[in-house]
Amino acid sequence: MVTRGGRCTAVRTDDSGRRAGGNLIGRVRNGLTVGALCATMLLSLSACSHGVLADGKLPGGTGPVPGRVVPDLDLANFQVGHPERFPLVAVSEHRVAPELSVTGVVSPDVSRQVPVPSLASGRVTEIAARLGDRVEKGQLLFRVRSSDISGAFSDYRKAVRNEELTKTQLDRSEALFDHGAAPRSQLETAQAAEDNAKVDIETTRERLVALGSNPDHPEGVVDVNAPVAGIVTDQQISISSGVQALTAPNPFTISDTSHVWILCDVYENDMAQVRAGDATEIRFMAYPDRVLRARVANILPTLDPAIRTTKVRLELDNPGYLRFGMFVTATFHGQQTETRALVPAAAILHLHDRDWVFVPLGEGRFRRVEVVSGNTIQGGMQEVVSGLKAGDQVVAGALTLQSTVEP
Repeated sequence: MVTRGGRCTAVRTDDSGRRAGGNLIGRVRNGLTVGALCATMLLSLSACSHGVLADGKLPGGTGPVPGRVVPDLDLANFQVGHPERFPLVAVSEHRVAPELSVTGVVSPDVSRQVPVPSLASGRVTEIAARLGDRVEKGQLLFRVRSSDISGAFSDYRKAVRNEELTKTQLDRSEALFDHGAAPRSQLETAQAAEDNAKVDIETTRERLVALGSNPDHPEGVVDVNAPVAGIVTDQQISISSGVQALTAPNPFTISDTSHVWILCDVYENDMAQVRAGDATEIRFMAYPDRVLRARVANILPTLDPAIRTTKVRLELDNPGYLRFGMFVTATFHGQQTETRALVPAAAILHLHDRDWVFVPLGEGRFRRVEVVSGNTIQGGMQEVVSGLKAGDQVVAGALTLQSTVEP
């Protein structure tokens, strides 16, 4: 093999070391063996096939260029020129009972909610109370003109006339029996008829009273009065509307609002934090500055399969301003306390719906760390649920540092 102008050309030799197709270059001397010559040829072929010289350099004297790694920039790290302008504070500990906040609705106490049905079928002729009115027991609510009164009064008058007839027959049977002109069985039959007639009178009279009519002075109009005192929380009738006796929907509903329920939805994975009898703090969207206390009266044994929640019932006395349907937030306090980190409220930066703090790294560098904040404590302190531990240091004024590093 020979090299010309950077090119490699292979030539063939015979057994005596001569060129096969050209000039004789001589014999192989100095004890070179055929094997050594073959090895040299293989190395030369390898060098030519890779286009590099034996010393590893590229043709023309250039060598391989070494690689260089450039690290990515960490956008959470900041460096300032005067770090002493941003004082640090140490994270302290705060023991608190775990809390669970859920939403709820003010609802009526069903044991204090009384429906007022119509006593007779007919047409409404007068309404004496309206939705939201406070009524007293026995107060007139509405009047209904009904044909049921006519039928009931007719049955009552027939029962009275029948009793008069049976009374006459009984007197006659007694006179005959006293003179021996009638057997005892006839007297007993007349007495039974009289007793049955009296029962009919009592039954038909009671029916008139149940319809709200006076048996001594019957009329075709039935008065419906309030069975209890309270507030009219539902009204389903108006003037001239028709009603059916003892049939839903009830024309009126009267509720005692002095005692109310609050029904809360608690998710399945939070049920372990709620126990019957636990004290609860109630906050109202309508009155954010007012806090009431209630107790867990009942936890329903069923679970909503669609949203995986159960109903928790709270009971409390109405201070006078609670209305059915109001939204509330109920906070349940756990039985065991837990330790949480505590920092000044100014050390937490609220950015992009998340909470951050700045942790010093040394030499004027700071790192922004995401945390989960908790409740605000008196004295300008705030809990940190996760992201910090006691003893860590953070920048006391997070907003000031953020404003400095922003372009």
